[in-house]
Amino acid sequence: MTYDELKKLDSEYYMKTFGTRLPVVFTGGSGAVLTDEGGKEYIDFLAGIAVNCLGYSDAGFEAALKNQMNTGVIHTCNYFYNEPQTRLAQLLCEKTGCDRVFFGNSGAEANECALKLAKKYAYGKGKNSSRFVALRKSFHGRTLLTLSATGQEKFHEPFRPTAYDFTYIDANDMNAAKSAVTADKCGVILEVIQGESGVLPLREEFVSLIRALCTEADVPLIIDEVQTGMGRTGRLLAQEHYGIRADIITLAKALGNGLPIGACLASGSFADAFGPGDHGSTFGGNPLACAAGLYVTEKIDGQMLSHVGNMGAYFQSQLELLMEKHPEIIVDVRGKGLLLGAELSEKADAHAVQRTLLKDGFVIGTAGVNTLRFAPPYIITQKQIDLLIETLDRLFQ
Repeated sequence: MTYDELKKLDSEYYMKTFGTRLPVVFTGGSGAVLTDEGGKEYIDFLAGIAVNCLGYSDAGFEAALKNQMNTGVIHTCNYFYNEPQTRLAQLLCEKTGCDRVFFGNSGAEANECALKLAKKYAYGKGKNSSRFVALRKSFHGRTLLTLSATGQEKFHEPFRPTAYDFTYIDANDMNAAKSAVTADKCGVILEVIQGESGVLPLREEFVSLIRALCTEADVPLIIDEVQTGMGRTGRLLAQEHYGIRADIITLAKALGNGLPIGACLASGSFADAFGPGDHGSTFGGNPLACAAGLYVTEKIDGQMLSHVGNMGAYFQSQLELLMEKHPEIIVDVRGKGLLLGAELSEKADAHAVQRTLLKDGFVIGTAGVNTLRFAPPYIITQKQIDLLIETLDRLFQ
């Protein structure tokens, strides 16, 4: 089917949630390179929005999926045990230091599970409350509850009333944190790097304060690692850069390398808050998705994390040099590992840059008000980074 045929059918039958999409249909991929219907190649610096961490056509990943499919068991249901689910649960808990995990199908479901788990913990303590703390400019998902946790008013207005009762505070506001994180709350949810708002890392002292306040109030700290987790920042979890660990951690995106899977992990008494019947999922944790997650989790070892850290540091340094050369265009470069943002001035439009780069054979994302977002596969090379930087340099002349 051609691009024009797909566009016509999409406009006729698909809900208008994505508007007019970018003008390309990808039909193949290898490594960090995608190919369209006409055979044109694109170096991928988006990875399906931080999802395709191993790139495309990873032989081991494909073999893991084929092996599971060859058993004939893609889905049973959670009435029964399944080996890939149990093995993945064990491996994730061992690697993160958490005690238990629940699998869903997306990051939104993982965050929904985390908030529900925190609410159940509060209920078990006799706390009649649905009050939570979240950050402004955050993004936690598209379900009604996770949208409510998202600290951006533009997402709330059409869908009121929102779910639960969220107090929103500004990132890095120490006094606001001290006032908000109290024993009457059910939990605190945050991203240590706010991805959708423009790749905005939190300050270390703020994260440490939130951790201490949650411990003091016996309130679970939920860290949303849907975009930052599974090695994206050069550590398995981005919170490791801050020297802390959350009580509840959510993962998705890179965990499945393209297959839908989300995970909610918890430690200590928080991990035991759910009892039989408190939560569930028909598709969550199915054998095929867990086979994918198991392969990815095993693949993200010290060598790969080192590569992500090195390539991320190099990439960031080149973006910073580009900012020095074009200070009238790039006003800030920020992020960690292979999750980077370059904020543009009013003299440039991030969406226009994105479309121009697509024509030149590069796939990137945007975030926040006017920020270029880069989240390439972990196998990206220095040469591929250099090609993008050279193209941006020419574009900003």
